[in-house]
Amino acid sequence: MSPTPDASRRPGQSIGCLDNDCLGIYIAVMSKKRPSRLEDHAGYWLRCLSNLVSRGFAARLEGHGVSVPQWVVLRCLYDGEGVSLNELAATVGVDNGALSRMMERLAQKGLIVRDADPADRRAVRLRLSEAGRALVPILAREADRNNEAFFGGLSGEDRAKLVATAREILERNGWRGVALD
Repeated sequence: MSPTPDASRRPGQSIGCLDNDCLGIYIAVMSKKRPSRLEDHAGYWLRCLSNLVSRGFAARLEGHGVSVPQWVVLRCLYDGEGVSLNELAATVGVDNGALSRMMERLAQKGLIVRDADPADRRAVRLRLSEAGRALVPILAREADRNNEAFFGGLSGEDRAKLVATAREILERNGWRGVALD
């Protein structure tokens, strides 16, 4: 019969057990291993890549006086003219306050117009100004160039797999909408 573990002993301290009665004490010591490295996580590499691609795109947009989040909003408005602030906020996944401040900056740049909503005088409908509508295709070409700069070394098949895998992971985790940041 093996001795019963003594509660006064520290975990991992030998107590002379020769069978499985003392197994729990040794498991606590054996399972203490070093934490995983950053480089072991796919999320680490995705974040590095996202930061690099975003910085490259931000540099391309800087000459046009537009930030990456502003580009996203302008591109959304290009396809969805006359949307409410609430609708746009839901699409891009930000709160109304932050989006309202961005809309103010875009209006000051002459890129968007806020029209009174005929159905509700308190609400406004957002649309691109002529300057904003003309700028979006120019910015889209910058996005295409940035995409090519970072992913041009991949085959068309590998690019498609990368996009499909990213979308699958996002959808599986409940993400919907547009990445604003």
